[in-house]
Order: sequence, then C-alpha cells, then structure tokens
Amino acid sequence: MSIGDKAKDAVQQVAGKAEEAVGKHTDDAELTAQGQKDQVMGEARMETEKAKDAVKD
Repeated sequence: MSIGDKAKDAVQQVAGKAEEAVGKHTDDAELTAQGQKDQVMGEARMETEKAKDAVKD
C-alpha cells in the first residue's frame, strides 16, 4: 500500500468522524449516516490494502 493510499484512507476516516459529529450535533440524520459510511469505507479500503500487502509478502 502506498503512502498516498494510506493517507487517503485515513483522511476519509477522519472526515467521516467529523461529519458524523456535526450531524449528531445538528440533528442531521443524513449527515450522520454519511459520516458513518465514510468511516466504514475508509476502514474497508485500508483492510483490503493490508490483505494485498500480506499476499505480496
């Protein structure tokens, strides 16, 4: 996994956490759900890349 991919996945997770927090604070269910989705997507991509790296080794 390249450094750029790791950074992109981490940024997506952090952005998702921020969206979720703002959504909860403003009672915006759609924003909260989007934030949760972004976190899950970032984590899934990170896990996929880890699996690819493990296969290469």
